[in-house]
Amino acid sequence: MRLFVAIQLSDEVLRAVRGVQDEFRRRGVKGNYTPAENLHLTLAFIGEYPDPEDVLRAMAEVRLTPFELKLDGVGAFGDLWWLGLEHSPALEGCVRRLRHALAEAGIPFDRKRFRPHITLIRRASMPAGAMPGVEAPRASMWVEDVALMRSDRGRYGMIYTRIG
Repeated sequence: MRLFVAIQLSDEVLRAVRGVQDEFRRRGVKGNYTPAENLHLTLAFIGEYPDPEDVLRAMAEVRLTPFELKLDGVGAFGDLWWLGLEHSPALEGCVRRLRHALAEAGIPFDRKRFRPHITLIRRASMPAGAMPGVEAPRASMWVEDVALMRSDRGRYGMIYTRIG
């Protein structure tokens, strides 16, 4: 099973993120746009792992105090374009505790430095070549839980399903 731990987006933030995607489309940006149902914030990518119950037990060890996330900035990692989040010590603490719990439980995960972002477009390209100047909308949400997600390859792309 291909697994990751994520924050699912509120309706308000989801509308704002989709608005940014729509603006890129209007400006002629081509690429693989993340479908609305797949938009999320990954906290830890686990990858192939046979027992989601192990992961859920590790997640249960992490105390989560609700915190606010605010959208902030648009950027890119090469041809992967994303919407960023305002700096949040609470989010960073949550990720640190989560990753520590996974490591303590012996659950492997991608240990790359956490760079909070919501993936908008993969393989993005623009006729003029440069990312158009699109502002991040003012939207925020309160995070009260995190989700264990399963990723399956479907006929038309990835399908993400919450399993805990």
